[in-house]
Amino acid sequence: MPHWTQLVADKKQRQLKSIPQEWLVSPPPDSTLDVTSFPETCGLLTAREIEITNTSVDVLLEKLACGEWTAVDVTTAFYKRAVVAHQLINCLTEIFVDRALARAAELDDHFKQIGKVVGPLHGLPISLKDQLCIKGLETTMGYVSWIGRYAEKNAVLVDILIECGAVPFVRTNLPQTVMWPESFNNIFGRTTNPHNRSLTPGGSSGGEGALVALKGSPLGVGSDIGGSIRIPSSFCGLYSLRPSYGRVPYCGALNSLEGQDSVHSVFGPMTNSVGGVKAFMKAVVNAKPWLKDPLAVRKKWHEDEYNLVDHGSGKDLCFAIMWDDGVVVPHPPIRRSLEITKAALEKAGHKVVDWKPIKHRLLADTTRNIWNAASSEDYMMTTSATGEPIIATMELDDSDATAAPFRPKKIGITAYQLWQAQKLRRDIRKEYLDHWEATSSETGTGRPVDAIICPASSYAATPHGKNRYTNYTTVWNALDYPATTFPVTTVNPTLDAKKPRRVFYDDFDKGIYEMYDPEIFKNAPVCLQLVGRTLEEEAIIKMTEIVDGALATAK
Repeated sequence: MPHWTQLVADKKQRQLKSIPQEWLVSPPPDSTLDVTSFPETCGLLTAREIEITNTSVDVLLEKLACGEWTAVDVTTAFYKRAVVAHQLINCLTEIFVDRALARAAELDDHFKQIGKVVGPLHGLPISLKDQLCIKGLETTMGYVSWIGRYAEKNAVLVDILIECGAVPFVRTNLPQTVMWPESFNNIFGRTTNPHNRSLTPGGSSGGEGALVALKGSPLGVGSDIGGSIRIPSSFCGLYSLRPSYGRVPYCGALNSLEGQDSVHSVFGPMTNSVGGVKAFMKAVVNAKPWLKDPLAVRKKWHEDEYNLVDHGSGKDLCFAIMWDDGVVVPHPPIRRSLEITKAALEKAGHKVVDWKPIKHRLLADTTRNIWNAASSEDYMMTTSATGEPIIATMELDDSDATAAPFRPKKIGITAYQLWQAQKLRRDIRKEYLDHWEATSSETGTGRPVDAIICPASSYAATPHGKNRYTNYTTVWNALDYPATTFPVTTVNPTLDAKKPRRVFYDDFDKGIYEMYDPEIFKNAPVCLQLVGRTLEEEAIIKMTEIVDGALATAK
């Protein structure tokens, strides 16, 4: 077998050849950090293509459904912008232009002949994280050992998206193992944040986050086992949803830690509007994924739940704000975004109370113990075929690396020890359920708190290699609570000055405080999470719309 570096060189060469030569541009120098305006000024996109790529998912679907825009025109526009984005931030893995345009042409022919759309996502280009298998294409998931493995069939979710009329058109970058909150691997390298290329887009769905932020895709599919949809969405300024286990089908996709059946990874949407989140979820769950994936939950889109029948029909909601998790205090921009959101909701007539977190440190540690029971062996077995090194840091300079607390130790644990970790997590889930139910005494609505609003991270997008704390997202995976992200503001060095602190939870909390410098984080987006209860996807989408509307009105 060739040395692993030769396999990488060949794969990179094939990737480069897949880009149409006429779509190559001259990117700005590395010293240009904010590249968000470049796609519209580089000269490649026509005025109409700029208009198409700046259009929200809802409006795109309307224009495609009435025939005003063709699937070929929309796919071409986003493909060109995606390829420009790739040249700026290195976000793509698989590029298959002819195949995607042929699919779009089929949809246009169907529309011309029948006058109707194929399905609710007719003509919509959708980008996919490099775990979602597409028949005939390689899916490496950032592992050199998986170069040359061509999928014999689509993942179930890909089949469902195609059935709904979508056009899968690119696949996106992620970290080796997918168990990192940043995006770097030995094949495709590092993805950067388009708002500031010295910062990470997050991970593990960082290629999706960066691409959608540059409007190189109207909607991307990421995966999330500990925050991997919500972290890149919050670092890149996007709306997203981490649904409950089984709401979106996972069958036929690749993953790490397969067989770890306690804290599941889930697929969900990442997009530039909350309407895009709704369109994706409604289409996918109404396609009856449980008939194709035995682990998919049998639950179609429930319009009454979306209309908040269990939450007072959306009148006089009570939100709880979690200011910090009792482990790490968020940086000033995160605190300011919570204050902005609280004020906007109160102005809109909703009640806001404080959320008291319980056992977040223990819950996150227990979750990592479950993952790491055999993760080192999993990574070793996968990489052993080629001998590629297992990446130990996301730092730019290895000599500056410190071990991230979420990385596995060399030795796993016994089956009995794993059972004890899973039992502890089960018991904490019951405690958390009771804790949430008990809030009915303080809401004034006769109901428990309708949703929690909290940080998606303790900071905005960090310099590469510095994203070392994921508990703000991971706890909700452990509890299986669905959560959205929504943008609030951006880091402003004047408004977000560093404030002195004398009291810290511990040295780790102090270290997170000390890494904050408003100039380093300047211009980074700031998003928050909205968290609901298990299988409440419809309700939290609606509540995110309400919060988003309140923020827009208060501006």
